[in-house]
Amino acid sequence: MPLRVLHHDVERATAFFDTRLCVDAGRPVGTRTDGYRARVPPRLPAPLGVLAVVVGALLFAVNGTVSKLAMEAGLTPTRLVEIRCVGSAVVLVAAVLVVGARRLRLRDRRELVSLAVLGVVGVALVQWCYLSAIARLPVGIALLIEYTAPLLVALWARFVLREDVHPRVWWALAACLGGLTLVAQVGEGVVLDVVGVLFACAAAVSLAAYYLLGDRLLSTRDPLSTHAWTMAFAALFWVVLQPVWTYPYGTLSVPVAVPDGPTPPMWVMVAWIVVLGTVVPYLLFLVGIRSLGPARAGLLGMVEPVAASAAAWVVLDEAMTAVQLVGGVVVLGGVVLAETARRRPVDAPGATLPEGVAP
Repeated sequence: MPLRVLHHDVERATAFFDTRLCVDAGRPVGTRTDGYRARVPPRLPAPLGVLAVVVGALLFAVNGTVSKLAMEAGLTPTRLVEIRCVGSAVVLVAAVLVVGARRLRLRDRRELVSLAVLGVVGVALVQWCYLSAIARLPVGIALLIEYTAPLLVALWARFVLREDVHPRVWWALAACLGGLTLVAQVGEGVVLDVVGVLFACAAAVSLAAYYLLGDRLLSTRDPLSTHAWTMAFAALFWVVLQPVWTYPYGTLSVPVAVPDGPTPPMWVMVAWIVVLGTVVPYLLFLVGIRSLGPARAGLLGMVEPVAASAAAWVVLDEAMTAVQLVGGVVVLGGVVLAETARRRPVDAPGATLPEGVAP
């Protein structure tokens, strides 16, 4: 890429994040945090925003199947989430340094603690719980359970934050509970692992915490630096628990059996998980949110559990029964109701995370 083009793109990205901070802080648009005037880049056309969200959701969906193949080849959930967090942190921090290192500055100790909690609870634990769940459950079922996080957010807003929540939240609760009851139906040849279900529920709780805390942080920070900080703390968390010198590097050369496909080495699967399963879809969602707003992006992101189930069915032969498919549709309907239950403007400051897209 020519340096002139790269420099121009960096300037446009810098202007966008400075503009976002101005809006959040109540300053005139175009006034940068360092006192200079910033050029405001136009929003992408809505069709391109839709394309970005859908492609990001599809990448997240395929990542579930790729991760399961890696774990079946011998990589444990804890080691997989560790290398995923470390690799993503390196890429994201490098991206922030290209855009502008000053964006990594922290306002105070309280913000540092909030970013650390978001990184550990909302990134490290949600990814570990999700990977542990899909190691024991079909990918589609695990993701459907985790997808109830927006409902937990709406209930938290109603009973803890005392926000004005639309009555449809009760229909959302009934739909999610009823749909999950159908999804969890146990019949001949259908056995759900209890530990796997508990991991999926824990992933939903952690994801809800990610939405709530991230919502507050993104009212004063730009999304890219926030993701870089949180992923860095997630990586630090796992490195402390599992020092890098104890990592089973030999597993990275182990061949991974792909049904009816090639047999790539483990490091290829890990590279896919880091780049195409984490960094790229996150950035695509940021582009989509910028174009469409968080509400529309979140609803479009609901293609993820459908695509994840389809990918697992094609590659892993993880088929759901007819009753479970009906239950999945009911759960997704409940999530739609929960997504729209909180009475807040679509482009409200801080409403940057799509409530409905699993990290």
